[in-house]
Amino acid sequence: MTPAHVPRILQWLLPGYVWRIPTSEKVLYLTFDDGPIPEVTPWVLDELASRDAKATFFCIGRNSAAHPDILARIRSEGHGLGNHTWDHPRGRTTPLPAYLENVRRAQEWTNTPAFRPPYGSLTRSQAKVIRRSHRIVLWDVLSRDYDTRLDGAYCSRSVIRHARPGSIVVFHDSLKAAPRLRVALPAVLDHFSGRGFHFAPLPFAIPG
Repeated sequence: MTPAHVPRILQWLLPGYVWRIPTSEKVLYLTFDDGPIPEVTPWVLDELASRDAKATFFCIGRNSAAHPDILARIRSEGHGLGNHTWDHPRGRTTPLPAYLENVRRAQEWTNTPAFRPPYGSLTRSQAKVIRRSHRIVLWDVLSRDYDTRLDGAYCSRSVIRHARPGSIVVFHDSLKAAPRLRVALPAVLDHFSGRGFHFAPLPFAIPG
């Protein structure tokens, strides 16, 4: 089972990735993978807007192409954008040229230097090339909202337990994650807002 938080020793051993944003400020960096889709992403945007919270959306290219109106809303409301490939391939089973083309196609829609590999997995050769043009963003807190064995309350408790100033937290604006996301996201927003935190987009993920 994938852990909810990344051990600091692993972050130290893999310094070429962005795991969190070092800060003493009470700020969290919420991120949403796999959208945009009309069934989930607008609801996420509404929840964020109602609390004056900002986030970063790691978008799949083909979803962005299918729903440019939602992508435009993400931009217009001041959120960050990141590249999450065109169609979510697995890095370790995809040849380098095909993987890079997948990233390039998605980049036409996101147009920021933030990149998150699907499944958090890349080969060394893929990472070496992508790092020339992107910041490769992973996370230090994983909500596991995609895990159908869990419920939303468990996901929210896990995030609340592990998040700290500067944490990068992963949620998913996908159909699979939606039942847990709809419980966990409001709970996380309200918990940390009540403790003086604010929510910001990743500083290098703001569209130009």
